[in-house]
Amino acid sequence: MPLALFLLVLAAGWRIVGAHVPVLANFAPMMALTFCGAVYFRDKRLWLVPFLALTLSDLYLNHYYATVFHEEWSWPSVATRLACFAFALPLGALVASGKNWMTLLGGALGCSLFFYVATNTDAWLRDPYYVKTAAGWCQALTIGRPEFPPTIWFFRNTLASDLLFATGFTLTMEYAAQRRGHASLLAKRATA
Repeated sequence: MPLALFLLVLAAGWRIVGAHVPVLANFAPMMALTFCGAVYFRDKRLWLVPFLALTLSDLYLNHYYATVFHEEWSWPSVATRLACFAFALPLGALVASGKNWMTLLGGALGCSLFFYVATNTDAWLRDPYYVKTAAGWCQALTIGRPEFPPTIWFFRNTLASDLLFATGFTLTMEYAAQRRGHASLLAKRATA
């Protein structure tokens, strides 16, 4: 358990580092660890740790972006992100009841896709640049605004990071379960 909590704290730090290293844009472990926390942590109070890490890193990032880029903190966008992370909790709890490698993969993919669609829909709705039509929504989901990299690239990074960090967290938790003599997906695979 201490290792899992350490990973969650490290995740918040990773987000902050990502703000200063452009190649890491949208390559963050927060969604994967929120989802996996719901899969593996039976104590539901621990589910709040990713939200705390997200909130603290959001406070820093929003201050950073407001200072450097003179952007305003958008409460509706923050609420959208929090709702996406909240979606990962019941999905993780559902996966926990029938946990196997395929349900873990499907859950991680579902979280990535939901986050991508929800946050880009929020941008489409609130950004006056986008025309409020189906074509404008498709633009928000694919190429985005011309002065920024295409939003589909951000999805690529989100998907890659969610799969990578979910795999790392799962392997850590499964290895710890196996070492304690508890049933794990790794043990099932070894005996199959």
